[in-house]
This record gives sequence, C-alpha cells and structure tokens, in this order.
Amino acid sequence: MDRLTSMTVFAKVVGEGSFAQAARQMRLSPAAVSKHVQLLEEWLGARLLNRTTRRISLTEAGASVYERSLRILEDVEEVRTSMAENMVRPSGVLRVSAPISFGALHLGSIFADYLAMYPEVSIELVLDDRVVDMVDEGFDVAVRIAPLKDSNLIARRIAPSREIVCASSAYLARHGRPMKPSDLTKHDCLDYALRADGGNWRFEGPEADVTVKVPARMTATNGQILRDAALRGAGIILCPTFLVGEDIRSGRLEPLMPGFKPVGRSIHAVYPSRRHLSAKVRSFVGLLADRFGEVPPWDR
Repeated sequence: MDRLTSMTVFAKVVGEGSFAQAARQMRLSPAAVSKHVQLLEEWLGARLLNRTTRRISLTEAGASVYERSLRILEDVEEVRTSMAENMVRPSGVLRVSAPISFGALHLGSIFADYLAMYPEVSIELVLDDRVVDMVDEGFDVAVRIAPLKDSNLIARRIAPSREIVCASSAYLARHGRPMKPSDLTKHDCLDYALRADGGNWRFEGPEADVTVKVPARMTATNGQILRDAALRGAGIILCPTFLVGEDIRSGRLEPLMPGFKPVGRSIHAVYPSRRHLSAKVRSFVGLLADRFGEVPPWDR
C-alpha cells in the first residue's frame, strides 16, 4: 500500500483517537485502517501506537512520527494546492522558443500585452531558427514554421505562413522580370539555407504544380539578412509575407509571377502534452491564436 496513504491514515487515527472513527472519516473499513498502520510500523521498524480495548496512545516513536507526518502531509497539500492554482491562474516562468525573424518582428507586442494581463508570469524567450528539443531544453511552448515531425508534441495552428517571390525595382531594371518559375534559373536568387526543400522553390501553377532548383547567388540561415539584400537589389527572394508584407505594400519590393503561387506553410504553437496543461501555456497559446488567425496582421 502507498506509504503516504498509510501516513495519512495513521495521522487520522491519532487525530480522532480511534481506529473506528478514522475509518468512518476516511470511508475505509476498520480492517483497512488497521492494515495501513501495521504496514507503516513494519516499514519504520517501530511500534507507533499502544492499543487497548478502550483507547489508543502514542509510543515515544509514534509521537515523533506523528509530528513529522503532519509536516509532510501539510507540505504535500501545499504542493497539490499550488499546482491546482497553476492550472487555473497563469503563474511562474513561461519558456518560449521562436524563429529569429518571426519572433523579432511579431512577438514583442504580444509578450508585452501578455505580461500586463498576467502579472504573476515571467517570460524567457529564446530566438533560434533551429528546431529545439522542447523536453530536453525545458521549453513550455515553441512557435514553429518548419514542418512538424515530432508526433509526441501537440500542435495548434495559429496562422498561415504565405510565401511570395519578390525583388527590388533596381534589380528588375538590371536583369528583367521572370514570368514563370523556369525563368528563375537565369536570375540571382537569394535562398533561405534552412529551407526543408533544399533549394527547391515550389509553386502552384495554373495547370500543375512546379518545382524549380534555383541558382542561389546567396544563402543565409536568417530571413532578415536575405530581405535586406533583396532591398539593396542583390537578387530575387522567396520568403514569407510576415517578413516582407510592409515592403510589398510600400513598393520597396515588387511581387513576381502572379500566376504562380508559392506553396505556403503554417505557423504552429507546439507544446509537450495536452494532459494537465498549465494555465500559462493555455492562455499564451490562446492569445497567439487570437492575435494572428487566418488573416494575420502582415497580410491585411
């Protein structure tokens, strides 16, 4: 039998001054109560109670065990209560992993609002374009745009990640405008080095899907570096609209090949388990979904 349960039964017997009364309070049979106390005595190797037909009394060892048991049981109840509160009210440290560019551009204001909403939460944000091991590295939530491969994680889609091919007017004036994906092989392309497709740009065409292996004049593991190079006329970029949406609206970058739609992705919030989900994780993921949605701010 569980030793903590036996300790609880023993404390109840002492507190009530009776095996029978303890049994009624705990909804156990008198035999089960007696067995718990007996097993606790056997485990500790000491007699805890003096028993007569009329009353029970503590031995010297029993008095010491009773005092310590009360402290242990109070600590256990405090832990249980604390965890129950964490499931209801967001509190504690929220550790979040997110891609560098997306996090820097779009998460700052959300974190500020979240901290204002939940003053008992503090945040540790790690920006990294690699796919972190959430369990080993102790993250509560990860924002991921890369394809999801770990089936042990729970994923909630918080926004689409639409992609666009674009270039500056200065580059297009020098090199011309590609009209279809195959034209890209004659251009300077700026490619994201961590792309799962390995340098292949994929499009949904008017008649069929098209994949083209682009000649990358430059590769980088960070999208903002590629965007900055494209703005300076270094080449053509395929990138998510969350990175260049404002550049497209302002005309600093021009969208290309409107008849061919780049294959997009989804932005997910992932976390280790749905069971016993803490209030801090549940509330943060919910806020992300509310702020972004199917038409996120950068696409409006």
